Amino acid sequence: MLAPLLVVQLDPSDPPARLGAWLQEAGLTLDLCDLSAGAVLPADLAGHCGLLVLGGAMGAQDDAEYPWLAEVRTLLRQAVDREVPVLGVCLGAQLLAVASGGRVARNPGGPEIGPQLVGKRAAASSDPLFGSIPITPDVLQWHVDAVTTLPPGAVHLASSPACANQAFRVGRLAWGLQFHIETTIDIVRQWAAEDPDLVGDEVERIVARARSVDADLVEVWRPFAAAFAAIVGDPESVRPARGVPSSTAAPITDPAAIRAALAAEAGAARMMLPPPSRRP
Repeated sequence: MLAPLLVVQLDPSDPPARLGAWLQEAGLTLDLCDLSAGAVLPADLAGHCGLLVLGGAMGAQDDAEYPWLAEVRTLLRQAVDREVPVLGVCLGAQLLAVASGGRVARNPGGPEIGPQLVGKRAAASSDPLFGSIPITPDVLQWHVDAVTTLPPGAVHLASSPACANQAFRVGRLAWGLQFHIETTIDIVRQWAAEDPDLVGDEVERIVARARSVDADLVEVWRPFAAAFAAIVGDPESVRPARGVPSSTAAPITDPAAIRAALAAEAGAARMMLPPPSRRP
């Protein structure tokens, strides 16, 4: 019988929500460790099949106020080193980056709030999780900080005009998502109400936009959660990551140019990478 997946909750307002439900639907048992409620983080992942770290309002290195953040980073580092499947969401992704040698700071493009599109990078076409994701999937953004430098050897999987590092893979089995896939409309409304400095009088507009793309979010990210659950169940199905060098050109900000660049990347990926039948 498969051991449970350790789910680390960092903030009372960001539970596993429907991501947790999707993972259970895919056959995983969840062991929730709610650090925001005083739970104690295990020293290692013995007895767990993988690790999910969720988001939170604190910074990835706010150890003075949240001393258990250092423990989360240590656990993430152990998971990467021992090739235990990992998924980090928003702050969870930032903690994964810092734990693996990357850097996190204020997002140079400013805060990202509400539904947006991200664009897959060329390397995503051969990734076990991102390979089947649409080239510009809808996501739910809610962050001020961002991963400004990817960890050494990380595979760059997705970006956006305002935030270069939207998704990445570290080692063979650890993925970070800057955006949220766990949120419900009620969670979005709660966050909007709790962040007046960021949202102002846009609460209802943000909630309405979130509602308008919700079905698309479910259509894309529910199978993504199932794919992660399958990897957790059979880690040996994933071959070592093969990176594609990231572009060092200035970021593209024109929407038409973004789509053209994404189309070019997709074409390059089809030429550079194995056909779908040979993917892990």
